[in-house]
Amino acid sequence: MTAEPRRSRLLHPLSILVKRLFCIAFALGLSGSGVSAQPDSSTSGSLLLSEVLESVRSQYPPYLAALIEFDIAAGRLRSAQGAFDLNVNASGSFRPSGYYDGTTGYAMLEQGLPFWGGSVYGGYRYSDGFLPAYNKDRAQGDGELALGFRLNLLRDGTIDKRRASLTKARIEQELADPIVLKQFIDFIRSASIAYYNWVGAGKALDLAEALLAIAKNRDKNVRDLVADGAAAPIIIVDNERLMVSREISVVKARRLFEKASIELSLFHRDSGDEPVLSDRERLPAEFPGHPGPDKGRIASDTAKALIFRPEVRAIQLKTDKAEVDYRLAKNAMLPNLDIALEANQTTGSRSTYKDIEDFELEGRVEFKMPLQRREARGQVEAVAGFIQQLRAEEQFARNKIAADVQDAYSALDAAALQISRARRNVELARQLQQAESDRLEAGASDLLPLQIREQATFDAQVSEVQALTDYFKAQADYRAAIAAEAPASLARPE
Repeated sequence: MTAEPRRSRLLHPLSILVKRLFCIAFALGLSGSGVSAQPDSSTSGSLLLSEVLESVRSQYPPYLAALIEFDIAAGRLRSAQGAFDLNVNASGSFRPSGYYDGTTGYAMLEQGLPFWGGSVYGGYRYSDGFLPAYNKDRAQGDGELALGFRLNLLRDGTIDKRRASLTKARIEQELADPIVLKQFIDFIRSASIAYYNWVGAGKALDLAEALLAIAKNRDKNVRDLVADGAAAPIIIVDNERLMVSREISVVKARRLFEKASIELSLFHRDSGDEPVLSDRERLPAEFPGHPGPDKGRIASDTAKALIFRPEVRAIQLKTDKAEVDYRLAKNAMLPNLDIALEANQTTGSRSTYKDIEDFELEGRVEFKMPLQRREARGQVEAVAGFIQQLRAEEQFARNKIAADVQDAYSALDAAALQISRARRNVELARQLQQAESDRLEAGASDLLPLQIREQATFDAQVSEVQALTDYFKAQADYRAAIAAEAPASLARPE
């Protein structure tokens, strides 16, 4: 007679517990179901991608180091211009003993010419004492003024090593632009990926903490149920095991978020150029909008990439440098035919030497040519082959750029589709979780199936976050492929 009343007392708290568990699980399941598990406390304080990219442009050390390439190129150009510096030549000699006891000296200014490989020079010669007639440094007693020029009519006429070096230095100065631009595009892409990894890791951490909160909030109800004798004590162990398992997931998610924050800090810096570790308070409330890619823009974006991507321009400039070397090699095939003209004017009235007139004009012609010219022929063949290689590389670079755009678009399109499928997966997981909660409320199930459904919903939500992260990373790849961030000019920040 006493068993029946005891049974009724047991069923009543069990029914209450089931209803409580269902309400708690359902409410917490809804609170942890979105992409943003916890709303940002300060939307105005959210860290935006534009802030990170501006930090890259103005403070990122590798980019600032890359900009030094302009200074290096300018230094090389200045060095090449030094071949045309005005030169001062001075010399003197004397013989303290011997048959001839003359003393000579001269001071000359010589300026290289930017054409015909020539130079002009002028200056003053002086000599004293007894000098032999074959000594070309002899001058009348008061000295003489000299003025002359030298020209190369064949070899070194249209081009020589000095002018080739100067031309190549100017090309290298232009080449610095695509070199720096390529690094800049890579830095922007890497910073964007680091930012979205940080956002995605923060959202995943929110979800892991929300899932843990469900088990923690359920723990008191489970203990009350066991205390009332409505359930076996093992259910406490099961829920505690679940909490420990989810705590481990939270620890892992927190580690991934901290890692993402550290990686982002390499790109995001404060006014003192120090890395900033962005905490969770700066997480945006949700991912930005993500309209699907427009397939109709592939052709125009590919054309834009071919114009603004630095790879083709870099190869073209390297080809220009090689063509300068080719011209120089062809120049080496020519014989030397050099002419020179020099005028000398005595400055005083003393005539030390009778065989020297007050005014003299001397012209010289020199011809020289190696008969076999194997060195020059070898240079021509080598440089011509190198130019062919560069042209083949340029063609492949164009093909590679087009392929990069197509592949990046394909990845972006697939990522956009994954978002819609991931969201549908979340909806289905919630429906199953809701159904399992209904079964538990009706007494047709226990906590284990509900726990499995909660985990499945959590996994679906994490997959949604990962799909969004992958989309924006694919967007960063696409923008890099079309050089969307290519600035009008690259300059060192003030």
